[in-house]
Amino acid sequence: MNIWRRPITVDELNQYQQHTLVTHLGIRYTEVGEDYLQATMPVDARTKQPAGILHGGASAALAETLGSTGANLVVDRAKTLCVGLELNCNHIRAMREGQVTGTARPLHIGKTTQVWEIRITDDRERLVCVSRITMAVLDRSNFQS
Repeated sequence: MNIWRRPITVDELNQYQQHTLVTHLGIRYTEVGEDYLQATMPVDARTKQPAGILHGGASAALAETLGSTGANLVVDRAKTLCVGLELNCNHIRAMREGQVTGTARPLHIGKTTQVWEIRITDDRERLVCVSRITMAVLDRSNFQS
């Protein structure tokens, strides 16, 4: 069952996030499924910590990007806006090079909150990080001037 409010393409998602942290970190959307979003992020100088491994904050940024995007794609954006309330990340495996792939799926889509799980894996599909983000679904009229 397709959960998206309207049809969306990978190209649209990549274009929409231009000139943001997403492009600075090299995050690229790669797939839109019926109930998931997927994106990759390089493990390079932009995303490593001084010890030479993937920075946990970079994994968190990938997770929040996917969860936030997914949350906003399942609501009526003319009426509502989804923003992050809480992000939890468990870092499982260190990465020194290559790229990671994040896949976000909803665990709960409600009228006032959403919960998304994001699994980040390496090129061999081994788990690098598992995250959960809770999103608030807000009335957009509260943000109009």
